[in-house]
Amino acid sequence: MIKQIPNIITSLNLLCGCVAILFAASGDLITASFFVFFGIFFDFFDGLAARLLKAQSTIGLEFDSLADVITSGVVPAIVMVQLIHQSTQGTNIQLFSEHTESMKWISGQFTFLPFVGLLIAVASAYRLAKFNVDTRQTDRFIGLPTPANTLLILSLPLILHFQYSEMAESIILNKWVLIGLTVASCMLLNAEIRLFALKFKTWDLKSNTVRYVFLALSLIAIVLLKFIAIPVIILLYILMSLLWKEQ
Repeated sequence: MIKQIPNIITSLNLLCGCVAILFAASGDLITASFFVFFGIFFDFFDGLAARLLKAQSTIGLEFDSLADVITSGVVPAIVMVQLIHQSTQGTNIQLFSEHTESMKWISGQFTFLPFVGLLIAVASAYRLAKFNVDTRQTDRFIGLPTPANTLLILSLPLILHFQYSEMAESIILNKWVLIGLTVASCMLLNAEIRLFALKFKTWDLKSNTVRYVFLALSLIAIVLLKFIAIPVIILLYILMSLLWKEQ
């Protein structure tokens, strides 16, 4: 039973992702975002539990990736679809509304442009498939991890809701910015760039300098910028990975 604890934690990640899909598809991006945060929390601890309990297995690795496809692939894709639709139509798509015509297909107000956001799900699934067979990614990442990309996407509705400003709205709800971000995130997920992993094999400062500096700067950013800190932290993560000599 103890050996199944990591898989149980992975199951919680998957369940959070499924619930987030329902909220995102119904237009409640804020609730969806918080369920994804819970899912990413479980995603972090299932691997940690597997290492501590010496319960690592091929099935656990595959199950973890399948759960991530949902939580860190499908959900951010749906959120991006909703944001692009909102940027062009002014409202979210209400798939689970009592009005069956909510997608405005018959009236001609529905466009295919928001579907560009679904590329995030495809790129995330491909990135996770590569991760499972790429032996270079045991102690570092090649390409942006899917949870980091998910946090980047989900920070957008959170900024609009909790830190609203006209400038933020003009940037975030610009369809070309959203489409550009979609393409950029798909490329970053599968780019041949080496990024450090937040896995501490030891706690000494010398071998973990980049991690401690990153965590300290991230904490400062969160205190000062709140949700705006999320895209700043993702950018910082990429830049530090590229510039740090240890890498």
